[in-house]
Amino acid sequence: MFMFIMTLSLAIVAISTLLFVYRLVKGPTTPDRVIALDAIGINFIAMTAIISIVLNTSAFVEVILLLGILAFIGTVAFSKYLEKGEIIENDRNQ
Repeated sequence: MFMFIMTLSLAIVAISTLLFVYRLVKGPTTPDRVIALDAIGINFIAMTAIISIVLNTSAFVEVILLLGILAFIGTVAFSKYLEKGEIIENDRNQ
């Protein structure tokens, strides 16, 4: 029963990832695409955690942390780009 629920949850998360990919490609505005990209990162974290539970190992903990950091940095960079038009600011007073 436990394996069935884990497999079902993995399938549901995979389907939602596909729907987010559709929103990433089709999204009417750029903020919709940024949110879809962040949600895809969260779904990859969830899928990695479910696979780690199914395989009964803690070897994927580092992968989960790395995916979380990369998803956060990507979302912050896209948000900053949308707000100011540039990611890295060069404020040189000359």
